[in-house]
Amino acid sequence: MPLPHDLCARVQNAFRARHRHIAVEHSTQNLAILSILLRAGFLSNLTRGTIASPSPSDFNRVGEAQRRIWAELKYRDDRPVLSDMSLISMPSRRVFMDVGEIRRICSGRRAQTIKPLGLGEIAVVKTKSREHEWLEAREALMLGLDGEVVCRAR
Repeated sequence: MPLPHDLCARVQNAFRARHRHIAVEHSTQNLAILSILLRAGFLSNLTRGTIASPSPSDFNRVGEAQRRIWAELKYRDDRPVLSDMSLISMPSRRVFMDVGEIRRICSGRRAQTIKPLGLGEIAVVKTKSREHEWLEAREALMLGLDGEVVCRAR
């Protein structure tokens, strides 16, 4: 499984370089994190495709190694909507939070060593639930699910 730090770096660098689209490796994890960014308004569109182009019809015809997720980046007044995307839980130091700690970072208080979420900022949580494996922190709080806080975006 690819590590989320690769996706965080690719998305942040693409916004800084003012790219219109970005293609990332097709995996459940990348699709889930990008879907959360899409729902939060940081991305305009997600499409499955190949290395060459965002073409859903070609997606099923190519091998697993050629499959990509194409994300259309969003800009407002020629400025990137996403200014920073950083990893919270790292391979050397996993950060797991229960519902109370997730509530604390969502309501503006520090939990463990994690700074609170600011206005317009989201955190991605990986839960143990099969149905809701990847959620935004506020969604995990509403469903009462704890889990690993993977990354944050603002």
